[in-house]
Amino acid sequence: MARYTGPKSKISRRYGEPILGPSKALKNKNYPPGQHGKNKRKKSSEYAIQLAEKQKAKYLYGVLERQFRRTFQIAARKSGVTGANLLKLLEARLDNTVYRLGIAPTRRAARQLVTHQHITVNGEVVNVPSFSLRPGDLVGVRERSKSLEVITKSLSGKVNKFGWLEWDNNSMVGKFINYPEREEIPENIKEQLIVELYSK
Repeated sequence: MARYTGPKSKISRRYGEPILGPSKALKNKNYPPGQHGKNKRKKSSEYAIQLAEKQKAKYLYGVLERQFRRTFQIAARKSGVTGANLLKLLEARLDNTVYRLGIAPTRRAARQLVTHQHITVNGEVVNVPSFSLRPGDLVGVRERSKSLEVITKSLSGKVNKFGWLEWDNNSMVGKFINYPEREEIPENIKEQLIVELYSK
């Protein structure tokens, strides 16, 4: 399955945030990558700012361009605010929900757990990271995978801090209660800029 396989620390440095997980590079080199990273003075255009916001969202949720555009088109057809709808659909992805439930320490690790068939949805094994959950769906760990070190270690320090998810630690099953509201999503994304970019 297609995914980003390039350098992670450069992406984090470009946006000044740990986009692809914790990075020491942000502390050691707190300026953008490249030859002119330290001395960058050029003022960004409106288009460049919008594009950067879209790229940041793509890297954050681990989605490539074609899939991201398709998700945006679905969000635009729904009633309500398009930008908020986009983030709701991204949050409803299976790999993201596995990460939010605390089954995996990062989204990339969550994606790997899904593709390696360690995760079930409503009791059936699903190995598609982009699988879109609906309210009421149950996301669990496959019986034979419950003792995996990466899962048990991740769950050991878990605190349920997302109101749209429930987690039962005994059965290792979580519930996707509903789509989150925009104010519940903690990601630092200016979704209106993405809407403006695609509206051109």
